[in-house]
Amino acid sequence: MASDLRRVVITGCGVVSALGFDRITLFDRLLVGDNAVRTMPQWELPGATGTLLAAPLELPHEKILSLDRKLRRSMAPVAIYAVLAARDAIAESGLSDEELTNGTTGCAVGSTLGSPSAIHETMRLFHESGLENLPAQQFFKSVSHTAAFNVANVFGLTGALLAPCSACASGLQAIGVAYDEIRLGRQTIMLAGGTDEATPEVAGTFEQLFALAHPAPGQDAAEAIRPFDANRSGLAVGEGAAVFVLEERAHALRRGAKILAEIRGYATNASGRQTSQSDEGAIERCLAAALREASLQPANIHYISAHATGTRQGDLAEAAALARVFGNAVPVSSLKAQLGHTMGASGALELAVTLEMARRNTLLPTANLTAPDEACAGLDLLRQPRRTALRYFVKDCFAFGGINAVLVGEFSPPAES
Repeated sequence: MASDLRRVVITGCGVVSALGFDRITLFDRLLVGDNAVRTMPQWELPGATGTLLAAPLELPHEKILSLDRKLRRSMAPVAIYAVLAARDAIAESGLSDEELTNGTTGCAVGSTLGSPSAIHETMRLFHESGLENLPAQQFFKSVSHTAAFNVANVFGLTGALLAPCSACASGLQAIGVAYDEIRLGRQTIMLAGGTDEATPEVAGTFEQLFALAHPAPGQDAAEAIRPFDANRSGLAVGEGAAVFVLEERAHALRRGAKILAEIRGYATNASGRQTSQSDEGAIERCLAAALREASLQPANIHYISAHATGTRQGDLAEAAALARVFGNAVPVSSLKAQLGHTMGASGALELAVTLEMARRNTLLPTANLTAPDEACAGLDLLRQPRRTALRYFVKDCFAFGGINAVLVGEFSPPAES
């Protein structure tokens, strides 16, 4: 059976983020230390213990207007981000309209719960004006699969339509299920990735779970998110999207597409016992399963893009699992100190940056990591950019409910200096 499985490659990537609207700009700004996290005094919520932090993006109005007005009516920000990212991924991949619409191309785009801003607006309008005054398009902006179906409708996709809705693992699970669709021969091409919005209600949810960071007295907001650091206190919500073109390798080669990377393995599992805490044993099993599928050993991996949100318990569980599997031989870093936790988009956005790290032969560090927690010892935690060749990499994500997802990739094109 294994010999019948198809190889899956990435031939395009689009990005919408608080630090740039393509992966080159995003990488450059991360490299020089730019930080999107800031205080949000306008987000005062009843019961919050202090000013909320977030890493919001400011989308140029012309980008929104570049989308067809008729199609735009059913799009909340979460869908707009995904459609813009998908458009750039398609352009880089060079797919034709015929390839997009002939039934062999599908879509898998995940988000935490659809559009929180649209859900909030729907409830406000309903309670203030009643059902009869609720715009019909409001429902389509709110549903959990709004990003996925809008991507499919904008580009005329008639293949599989999937929308993982698994909190902060959504984007990576979307890429994983798209990978399976292709390697099992169900589809030839898939647009896959994640998208999410930062809103006061989302930040308030993390605040209620004691997971939101608050700056120490005199500390700047940009210094508050500190993954793996002894002084970490939590996360800041972020937003954005990343979408990839996944393609059967033989098909990509036949049409002369540039291959950015190959997906070598993927695994997802559940702890079976956790609601809000990460489980190091389940994470370890997920890492091992993804490596087995990739036919690789821990010693083969050159970089790990960690989930590491900056919460006390989450970072500890992930560090323990990574140390058990990889020891201190593999460089590890997290991007959330600069981008915030982009939730359902995080796995996809951080994978996009990893591809650029490989192309540049430069690993990005974890910002604000000045005093690594002794409990996270046993890892090669990057605190400065590091020049090195990167071929095999791991991207992991963990989510509420005990959900784990791990992707193993191979960067094969000649790297540029």
